[in-house]
Amino acid sequence: MDPFDPTPDDRFSFGLWTVGNTGRDPFGEAVRAPLAPTRAVAKLAECGAWGVNLHDNDLVPFGASAGERDRIVREFKAALAEHGMCVPMATTNLFSHPIFKDGAFSSNDPKVRAFALRKTIDAIDLGVELGARIYVFWGGREGTEADACRDPRTAVSRTRDAMDFLCEYVREQRYDLKFALEAKPNEPRSDIYFPTTGHMLHFISTLAHPEMVGVNPEVAHETMAGLSFTHGVAQAMEAGKLFHIDLNAQRIGRYDQDLRFGSEDVRQAFLLVRLLEGTMGTPRYEGPRHFDAHAYRTEDDAGVWDFARGCMRTYKILKARAQAFDADPEVKALVADQKDAAIDPLLAGYTREKVAKLRALPLDPAAIASRGLGYERLDQLMMEHLLGVR
Repeated sequence: MDPFDPTPDDRFSFGLWTVGNTGRDPFGEAVRAPLAPTRAVAKLAECGAWGVNLHDNDLVPFGASAGERDRIVREFKAALAEHGMCVPMATTNLFSHPIFKDGAFSSNDPKVRAFALRKTIDAIDLGVELGARIYVFWGGREGTEADACRDPRTAVSRTRDAMDFLCEYVREQRYDLKFALEAKPNEPRSDIYFPTTGHMLHFISTLAHPEMVGVNPEVAHETMAGLSFTHGVAQAMEAGKLFHIDLNAQRIGRYDQDLRFGSEDVRQAFLLVRLLEGTMGTPRYEGPRHFDAHAYRTEDDAGVWDFARGCMRTYKILKARAQAFDADPEVKALVADQKDAAIDPLLAGYTREKVAKLRALPLDPAAIASRGLGYERLDQLMMEHLLGVR
């Protein structure tokens, strides 16, 4: 077997909306036929994926009767069992229907906010029924074009009320479920509230049950704004709040492209995989590796599965490159922690005595500044490992 072929042990997942993307865009109609959820399960299992995720309406059409809903769910559960797949994460579509044209939880209309809560409660029940342990919230319409329509603080407050309400619902139902909040700076709104992972991390600290809520960063969403996705993910990991992650690729300054993972900026993809896999000897991310991307509009059905396999293979290739890079003796020497038995104890845990000792240290700024750090060599070594010549 090819060592880079995916297996369920890799914990790779895709959304129904990813492999089911029909290629439709604002300038052109669909180029692929809709994909039945049960076929998506079968094909993803064939490709080596572990899980399949969904919005409520990816599986159950909006407005379906109770009987139709139960039939669809029954058939989907049978497909999951037949192909050994699971549903790690679920979410609610609070952006497609016209009722959400000015937001869901943040809307000025209390009827819209009520509908959004009711729809989400039903979707949470669906996700739990399918076995989901993570529930993602992406506020795709929670923003503005005409910014004078509401005080942004009101939007924050309304969103907090909704999250606290839903946390209490999950607690009362005794569901084994965590929430993950997904940031994005813009599109489809001109400006979206909580545009970055950092915004979300602070917002979580204001909730009634912050222990239940983490983040779901997405490569494209942070990269759109020109930010370092790896840094955002690292902050979430350091805070113990990386509950889920969306992997794809994106060019800076473009619309949300949702490209095949690793197909753009392979350096950042490498650094991200290195972080997630803990190849530096640091804690490893143990959650799902979810691909929130879709095939090019040029592709037919076969191209969709080439896309899916490509996402997973690239991740595994980059993992192998990261392991080799961090095992390289020259790399180890360049990134090794510098230790100073006299200074290290003074750098944390304030005391008056430590201040006095810091002031007494014989530090020569010019001498310290004159020392080269070897980062040019380190970066070249990274490139050589990425290019497969080391």
